[in-house]
Amino acid sequence: MKLTIPRETLAPALAAISRIVERRNTIPVLANILVRAEGERLTLRATDLDIQAETGLTCEVAEPGAITLPAHTLTDIVRKLPAEAAITLEGTADKPFALRSGRSRFTLQSLPESDFPDITTGEFSHSFVLSAKTLAQIVEETGFAISTDETRYYLQGIHLHTLEVEGAPVLRAVATDGHRLSRLQLAAPEGSAGMPSVIVPRKTVAELARMAKDHDGDVTVELSPTKIRVTAGATTLTSKLIDGTFPDYQRVIPGGNDKLATVEAGAFKQAVDRVSTISSERGRAVKLALSEGALTLTVSNPDSGSATEEIAPDYAGATIEIGFNHRYLLDILGILGGDTVQLKLSEPGSPAILQRREGDSLLVVLMPMRV
Repeated sequence: MKLTIPRETLAPALAAISRIVERRNTIPVLANILVRAEGERLTLRATDLDIQAETGLTCEVAEPGAITLPAHTLTDIVRKLPAEAAITLEGTADKPFALRSGRSRFTLQSLPESDFPDITTGEFSHSFVLSAKTLAQIVEETGFAISTDETRYYLQGIHLHTLEVEGAPVLRAVATDGHRLSRLQLAAPEGSAGMPSVIVPRKTVAELARMAKDHDGDVTVELSPTKIRVTAGATTLTSKLIDGTFPDYQRVIPGGNDKLATVEAGAFKQAVDRVSTISSERGRAVKLALSEGALTLTVSNPDSGSATEEIAPDYAGATIEIGFNHRYLLDILGILGGDTVQLKLSEPGSPAILQRREGDSLLVVLMPMRV
C-alpha cells in the first residue's frame, strides 16, 4: 500500500476516529486503526467491539491495500507534523510500515487487515433522517441525566422510542439517574414508525454529540433491536445497544404539581450559582422558599456560613419550601436556557417539574433534598 495525503486532511479524521480506541487493550488489534486505500479514497476504521467508527477521505493512492496501525501513536505523529505537510504512508503487512513527511520518517509496527473485527454485520430494520441540529439537541438535552451507576446498567444511556401522543406520532428521548429525569419529545421522523425501543450507551452518546457538532447537514439513523448506525457525510458510527429494559419513566413524572411559578431564567441561574458558593461537598442543598411575589434561595453551611438571595417570580399560590441539589439545579437551568423557566411544585417531598414554558418539547423532573 502507498498513499499521499495532506496533514490538514488526515489529522482531524484520525483525532476523531482514535477516540474510540481504548488506551489499554488485551486484544492487540483493537489498539490499531484499520487503514484502507483504494481508488482515490482512504478509509479509516476503529472499534472497541462495542462501537465502531469509520470515515472516508480523498487522497492520492499509488498502490491500493489495507493494514492496521497503532491508533494513538499514528494520531500523535500526524498531530505533531507541520500544518502544511504532505504525508506518505507506505508498506506491507510483512515488514514495518513507513510514514514520511518532509525530512521526518517513522516506522510503525502493523497487524494484518484480516485480524481486524467488524461489528456492522446484520440487518437494520428501521431508517430515518434527522438534522444534525436535532441530533445535537437530543444528546445535549437528555444526555446530562444519564446515570453513571454501574449496577444500573439499563440507565447508562438514552432511551429512544416512538409512541402516539394525542393522535400524533412522536419520538421521545429519555434519560435518568434516579435524581433527575429529562424527557425530550419531537415529531417522529418519517421511517421511525414501529422502531424498536432502544437504549443508546453513554459512550456512543458522547461520540454522537461530537459528530453532530462537526456536521451541518442531515444525518441518517438506522436501528435494529441490538445496534444503531448513524451516518453523517463520510463518517459512520455503529454501536451496540444496551441489552436491558428501561424503567417506566412515566410513573416518575408527577401529574398533580399545581403550584406554578415562572422565573426569569438568567436571574434564577445566577442566584443559585451565587448562594451555592457557601455549600460544601457534603451539603449541596439549596432551599427554595416560594411565596406570592418572592422566591428566596438559602444555603447554610456550619463550616463557612450562610447565603440568601431573593428574586421575583410570577407566582400567586400557597407558600412552599423545598430543597434541591444545587449542582443538579444548575445543570438543568443551563440546559433549559431560554428567557424564562417554569417551576411546577406540589409538596416539599415531591418531585418538581422544570420547563421553559407550558407544552415545551423538553421536560425535566428533579427530585428534592431534605434541608
